[in-house]
Amino acid sequence: MDRFEWCDGNLYTGEQLVEQQTGVALYDGQEKTAFEIGILTLTTHRLMWRDHRNRSCVLCVPLSLVVYLEEQPSGFAKSAKIVVHLSPAPSQKAAGPVSSSNQSFVRLSFREAGEKEASIPPRHRPGIVGIERSLDQRNKQMNKNISHAFEDLSKLMEKAKEMVTLSKTIATKIKEKQGDITEDETVKFKAYLLSMGIPNPVTRETHGTGDKYYTELARQLASMLAKPIEESGGMMTLTDVYCRVNRARGMELLSPEDLMHACELMEMLGLPVKLRVFDSGVMVLQSQSQNEDEIVNNTTALVTEQTSLTAEELSQLVGLSVVLARERLLLTEKLGGVCRDESIEGLRFYPNLFHSSEV
Repeated sequence: MDRFEWCDGNLYTGEQLVEQQTGVALYDGQEKTAFEIGILTLTTHRLMWRDHRNRSCVLCVPLSLVVYLEEQPSGFAKSAKIVVHLSPAPSQKAAGPVSSSNQSFVRLSFREAGEKEASIPPRHRPGIVGIERSLDQRNKQMNKNISHAFEDLSKLMEKAKEMVTLSKTIATKIKEKQGDITEDETVKFKAYLLSMGIPNPVTRETHGTGDKYYTELARQLASMLAKPIEESGGMMTLTDVYCRVNRARGMELLSPEDLMHACELMEMLGLPVKLRVFDSGVMVLQSQSQNEDEIVNNTTALVTEQTSLTAEELSQLVGLSVVLARERLLLTEKLGGVCRDESIEGLRFYPNLFHSSEV
């Protein structure tokens, strides 16, 4: 016991808790001591014992003095013990509970079990070399996973090209059989196949990087989107346009910047669709044939017929997205066709009776 010294029980800088067990008694060799019931704490630096009742009574011994351990299993009316063999106390040791002792070991009596956890060897902590080796192995595994991922992606791209080629072949064969085509599921299948992709998409490789590229891209986009935009009520948000175009182009994806620049040229080139930016900032492709006055009149008529409408309700009536339905209502409001009512239930539009009534 003369190796133990008094301490405050606080951990040193860099010291970490490893294991803790209650109900532990200290023996000086084979002899009992007054330290009968306490909390044994194993850290990375020391072995500490704190009295269960008097919390300020704390003993500790540096792990550097521990030579080896022995386990003594429990028996009849005997608790399990761990024998801690210690090297001689240093000459400059701090004060402790015992100034001198003939015993070179102490026994830890575990009266509430836990001796197995306390005697488990500490885990090996790798040094700088070990950490570098671990990082190197992790990087190798990551590179291996990336290689496998790109192999799978390459296979997927090859399979996609095969499917596009197959769809074009089938579509061509169906198109050639003009006499046998009727308005049944075969016609629907033909439409699906013909809309699966753009046969020869405009790319920088085929048309360069200057104005010619954007001009040809604008023409191709207008040709592709004219019918879908008409079927969508004369407008399509630029987000929907981007998704539809890139789905049709297959492997030749289009960047948002290129799409935007091509759409800006459509009106100047006199194409059937043009770019329109609403006051709210929402950008759409709009059919050139769409009449703004007609939109306002139709929207006003629908609001009058239904007494009042929200953007969600109008979108269901005319088959538009909620965003475009809201823009229609805002445009109609701007031109005096409807007026708004804002409440906790949201934004609702009513017929503008002030505009329609005679003064």
